[in-house]
Amino acid sequence: MALSVRMGLFAGVTLAVLLWLLPAAVDRSLNTLEIQSLQAVSARASRLQSELFVVDLHSDLLLWSRDPLRRATRGHGDLPRLIEGPVGLQVFAATTKSPWGQNFERNRSDSFDMITPLTVAQGWPPRTWWSLRARALHIADRLTNASSGAAGRLLPVRDREDLAALVRDVRAGREVVGGLLAAEGMHPLEGELTNVDVLFEAGYRMLAPTHFFDNEVAGSAHGVEQGGLTPLGARAIDRMQALGMVVDVAHASPATVRDILARTQDPVVVSHVGVQGTCPGPRNLSDDQIEAIAAVGGVVGISFFAGAVCDISPDGIARAIRYVADRVGVEHVGIGSDWDGATRVVVDPPKLVYLTDALLRAGFNEVEIVAIMGGNALRVFQQVLP
Repeated sequence: MALSVRMGLFAGVTLAVLLWLLPAAVDRSLNTLEIQSLQAVSARASRLQSELFVVDLHSDLLLWSRDPLRRATRGHGDLPRLIEGPVGLQVFAATTKSPWGQNFERNRSDSFDMITPLTVAQGWPPRTWWSLRARALHIADRLTNASSGAAGRLLPVRDREDLAALVRDVRAGREVVGGLLAAEGMHPLEGELTNVDVLFEAGYRMLAPTHFFDNEVAGSAHGVEQGGLTPLGARAIDRMQALGMVVDVAHASPATVRDILARTQDPVVVSHVGVQGTCPGPRNLSDDQIEAIAAVGGVVGISFFAGAVCDISPDGIARAIRYVADRVGVEHVGIGSDWDGATRVVVDPPKLVYLTDALLRAGFNEVEIVAIMGGNALRVFQQVLP
């Protein structure tokens, strides 16, 4: 074999190995579990945890190359760990674009996209390398394929009937998790209103207008202009309501939040967020925003990472939940972990019982904890889904 051919083969094999190893290394470095010394769980919390129907409003599990059906040694979640939680309904987010050097203050929409090299390195279909819509559809296919191979333990939720069946199964003691698809930003619309219907047909039931940058639909809390809904965005919100899709205002600019709340007849969610009352910063909701979201029957999903709660211990998360409950009522707060969203957390699915115990210490009774850990989010989905 000629030297040039051998060198070419060696270079090809080396590149293939690097591409195989790189996504796992990135995943392992970005999605970390901080080990803290946690106090022993009370018997009351253990009993209550086994009775909860937990709804987590945000996980990026399907972005990563690991098999969602097998217990992994990296990251935060997979089906075995969700069942261990137990989590009854997991919202799986599609993150299709994220700017290089992303930050909470200001990101340009034309910045280099960090998701593009990840799609290439993970061996996603070539169409996903250039199309944000194709990336969203590929993530939807990942949930469909995982559900097909899960032997009935992972059930896609697309309508109220699916949701009711899931709740019955969980209440009956079956080891099953529901999966509901969400898009983190409407940039997969690629400027076309008809793509709202395309995403709906693919199984998406929750859309956020923006992520870390302004797009054709709306301004982001972390964008350059930080404006409100565009004419396309207003039509997209109307179409979502007509179809039965939940509006998520996470990452939306204050102007976008105001525009959506003035336009929607349905309750909205903030899938993964913190509040400025316990953790100041541009990522988190002001008191006025909390009150406006509650006024339309919405739910604020408190997240588990430092940018949201500052203190990522179970008691730190419970403190933010208590703040929202005291401000607008316990019926307007839930959880949105942001597991596997390039986050460092203490509470992963098997440690949710520690959060339940922290909520007891924060003075919530068992009925209130049932609402916080899933009941409030269930109410929104039962009202809005088709």
